[in-house]
This record gives sequence, structure tokens and C-alpha cells, in this order.
Amino acid sequence: MTQPPNNPGPGAAHDGAPAGQGPEPVPAAEPGPGRRRPDRVLLGIVAAIAVLVVVALSVVFLRGEPQPLDESSPAGVVQRYSRAFIDSDTAAAEAYLTENARSRCANYYGNPEASRVVLVSTTERDDTATVRISIVHAAPDGPFGPTEYSEEAVIGLVKVNGQWLINELPYNLHTCTGGVLKK
Repeated sequence: MTQPPNNPGPGAAHDGAPAGQGPEPVPAAEPGPGRRRPDRVLLGIVAAIAVLVVVALSVVFLRGEPQPLDESSPAGVVQRYSRAFIDSDTAAAEAYLTENARSRCANYYGNPEASRVVLVSTTERDDTATVRISIVHAAPDGPFGPTEYSEEAVIGLVKVNGQWLINELPYNLHTCTGGVLKK
């Protein structure tokens, strides 16, 4: 029968050395002065904040284009015209104008002045409609960096052969193939 090895306690002799002269057992690692172990709750809070920031950024950058409105409605026509106007697609924009609106241009050389158009309200009658919008203009060089300002405007539409067309536009949303806008 063999006996288990003798496990001497602290202060006992090791390798035949008298007590107090041998290597002492190493205590568990304690953080140094001024250093603490990370708190699990704090790590959880930081992780939750990081997740919220990622979700917020993905919503902002991945929200995409606005839903297209019904193209047979006055607001849908104004939405499509505004998109074509902002994209400088004159041919597409002019497809939404009446002959009266197209004939208002002569010797006009201008560039699109709106960076965004926001629908405010729509009033539809039998053969006419008005769409109230907010035109947002962006200016890249303000005293405190890029700036924006907006103005409200009204677009008048008429029904021609069952289709809504734009008859009256604010000056800064008028697309002309060339020339000066007649007032």
C-alpha cells in the first residue's frame, strides 16, 4: 500500500529547504495599482451602444428612395417631374408639362435649383389640381459649412385626355431646353 504524497502547507519546506527559505507559492494575479478588471455590465452597455449605432447608420444609409406615388394622381405626376428635374433629365421632365407650360420658355439658360422637393398637400378637383410642395435648396459654402433653406410653392395641374399634366410651375422648378422663362 502506498501513501499519497505529503502536501505541505504554506511555510513548509520545499525540496529539503528549511521553512521560509524556499520559493513561496505565487498568489492569483491581481490587477496592478490603478487598473481594474473590466466590469461585465459596462462591457454589455458598450456593446449595446455599438449595436444601436450600427442599426442607426444602416437605417440612414440604406433607406433608399421614397415610394413612388400613383402616376395617375397629381402628386405622382409632380413627384416624377421633380425627380426628372433634379436629375437634369429635361426630356423626361417635359413629358409631364402641358404645351402652355412648355411654351413659357424662350432664351432661358438655367440649371436645376432644387436639391429636394417635399410634398406638403394636394387638392384635386374635376379637371384641375394644385400640389403644394416645399422646395429644399442646398448651398455648399455657408459660414458654418453646408446649409439648406426651403420655400413653399404651388404647382398647378390640368387634366388633358384623362392624364394629369403640369400647367403652372414656380420659376425655380421650371425646366427649359434653352432660353429665358416668360412670365
